[in-house]
Amino acid sequence: MKNAKQSVALVLSGGAARGIAHIGVIEELESRDYEITSIAGTSMGSLIGGIYATGKLAELKEFMYSLDKSKVLRLVDFTLSKQGLIKGDKVLKKIKDFVPDMLIEELSIPYAAVAVDLLNKEEVVYRSGSLYHAIRASIAIPTVFTPVKEENRLLVDGGLLNNLPMAYVKRREGDMMIAVHVNANIPLVKPEITKESVKIQSLYQRKIKEFYKYAIPSSSAEDKLGYFSLISKSFELMTLHLAEEKIRHFSPEVLINVSRDSCNIYDFYKAEEQVEAGRRAAKEVLDKL
Repeated sequence: MKNAKQSVALVLSGGAARGIAHIGVIEELESRDYEITSIAGTSMGSLIGGIYATGKLAELKEFMYSLDKSKVLRLVDFTLSKQGLIKGDKVLKKIKDFVPDMLIEELSIPYAAVAVDLLNKEEVVYRSGSLYHAIRASIAIPTVFTPVKEENRLLVDGGLLNNLPMAYVKRREGDMMIAVHVNANIPLVKPEITKESVKIQSLYQRKIKEFYKYAIPSSSAEDKLGYFSLISKSFELMTLHLAEEKIRHFSPEVLINVSRDSCNIYDFYKAEEQVEAGRRAAKEVLDKL
């Protein structure tokens, strides 16, 4: 008799471009015949998890890989709003082109996305209602993406309070909680990079040089921090320590760590590298089970 699949309650952290690694983790889990029976995520984790629950992860992966061809700038809708640098509407509208919005209740598995209400100073957990709305609220990084207004709420990125929402994933008897932390403070093991990848990255970097100048944290400690670099680094440090506290408190059965040095938070042109980083991290942990 064939053994039943091991069921998994999957928790995916935020991390902007680093969160693309979640795709590699999910693919590795499926290749080993694990069954993901519920999912919870914050920010990029909510996006990857939500699209997975619609059954459209392959289409999302294809879209992410296409960003290597310098399409990302056309998806960045800058705004002069004091509440954020980017609206984010173009990105989510593009996602809706191949994954139509639907109710969370209609997804194939239980799903939860986490945002933070600045007005009421509390976490907001979406387990029902519009999937698009839940993801849009969860990814609203303060000062980068404009917040989402909802009646008496002002919603921003869930990482502000809970970047690894283990308390909100639906558990059932016999399942295994697997938490994926893509901002882990661990050494980076760099993957092999093909000549074609180097060429694509070079082209992309030229096209977004000005955007990087103002918005992306420098990788050099000697460089002066600009306004957005300072905000980004502060937000990253805060979410890292909060996530580490959550890990100590919940002690998930399986923890998959991806180094926070795998890429900068806006390096969406490194999608292929990030997927492989997630796959390698998952293999390293799952091989020991």
